[in-house]
Amino acid sequence: MASSFISRHFALSLQKNLWLSGPGCRYLSKAAPKTQVEYDYDGPSMKTSVPGPRSQELTKQLGDIQNVGAINFFCNYDESRGNYLVDVDGNRMLDIYTQISSIPIGYNHPALIKLMSDPSSLSTLVNRPALGILPPENFPDKLTESLLSVAPSGMARVQTMACGSCSNENAYKAMFIWYRNKERGHNNPSEEDLSSCMVNQVPGCPDLSILSFMGAFHGRTMGCLATTHSKAIHKLDVPSFDWPIAPFPKLQYPLEEFSRENAQEEARCLEEVEDLIVKWRQKGKPVAGIVIEPIQAEGGDNHASPDFFRNLRNIARKHGCAFHVDEVQTGGGNTGKFWAHEHWGMDDPADIVSFSKKLLTGGYYHRDELQADKPYRIFNTWMGDPSKNLLLAEVLNVIRRENLLEEVTRSGKALLNGLYDLQAQFPGLLSRARGQGTFCAIDICDDATRSSILLKARDKGVLLGGCGDRSIRFRPSLVFKEYHVHIFLNIFSEVLAQHK
Repeated sequence: MASSFISRHFALSLQKNLWLSGPGCRYLSKAAPKTQVEYDYDGPSMKTSVPGPRSQELTKQLGDIQNVGAINFFCNYDESRGNYLVDVDGNRMLDIYTQISSIPIGYNHPALIKLMSDPSSLSTLVNRPALGILPPENFPDKLTESLLSVAPSGMARVQTMACGSCSNENAYKAMFIWYRNKERGHNNPSEEDLSSCMVNQVPGCPDLSILSFMGAFHGRTMGCLATTHSKAIHKLDVPSFDWPIAPFPKLQYPLEEFSRENAQEEARCLEEVEDLIVKWRQKGKPVAGIVIEPIQAEGGDNHASPDFFRNLRNIARKHGCAFHVDEVQTGGGNTGKFWAHEHWGMDDPADIVSFSKKLLTGGYYHRDELQADKPYRIFNTWMGDPSKNLLLAEVLNVIRRENLLEEVTRSGKALLNGLYDLQAQFPGLLSRARGQGTFCAIDICDDATRSSILLKARDKGVLLGGCGDRSIRFRPSLVFKEYHVHIFLNIFSEVLAQHK
């Protein structure tokens, strides 16, 4: 059914849009095999504009309880399948945003449904233990089976947490604790340390800092907000720390045409990082750690070269700073490798790697020396959720069994090539197509046009998200196949043609 649907879809689109038939349209002339995912639908199906009447009614109802300004529409998750999200008005949309990059193997994957239907899983679902004090018997085995089986190079320790923000927040604490113990030369605080920290004073609450980058997003909790610099609305009216902010490289595209200029830009940023570390040490606020995303996601899908990150790692080591790689959005396989930092080709890529989203649970991996030295220093009630580790173990089985990282590489190549073609056809609208795996983005001429394109694409059955000032980002699940790419490109090209 899916194969015939897609063939008909392509034929109709070709007849309807003769301007698509030029030699540059590789995504039409090189259609992928249409092997359908068993539990997937065969294409978008739209019954109303979005949000539809039922969504609007529910938004009004919830508006009496909460702020609903960010809500797009209400969903029917029971009916959602694979790459398709169904809303409460019966609209079925190809989801290339996946709950802000958080759905690893699509909606209602049969393997996960089967796992959750197993009576032996009930205890894990019903009971949510305080893992820091009363973990279940199988917790070490489940961590080994899930999170430790995909641990970054050089790391054999992981601390689970509930979400991305608390993962980063506690990773920052771990870096500060490590740095102070290093300064003292031992792990035992003085009486002055213990008394002064209770009234937020030095030396117990030291004037340490974390260096972050302009355009970064690391979360919305207090410490994380001090390192988040992507949108003013995140930070407005909230007190923050005086911590250093370095420039992130602004690369020019296409990369191969600007290799010299981009290398100079990266060198400039690295030099500024070193200057800031020295300057903050002189201010009496030494940099205990550097935090960076392999690709700045919320800030506009900003990339840098592997050399940039390798050099940054060396700078951190040279100045005695912990190096924290935030893989909350990039981790889990959507760049074609399980961790985006694997593209750097390093045996010792980081001291701390944080994660969440596609890994279903939150937390951070760390080197041995960043292990908390005393109980309750890195702690909260839940410290994660064992049911998410159970789900993650099965997600990892599916990824391996179905070779999904290879699938991501193939789909990503088709997606990026399609974006290159559309960029050439609509030079006034599109620019700077970029990506790694299916973690892709493209710039729109201005924010207003971007908003219009996102809404029109949604009404035609494609869900996309924005990032930065004027980028559209693509965040499909790992089961996003090449034929899904082609469905998207045909719909997207129709939307763009209306703006031409």
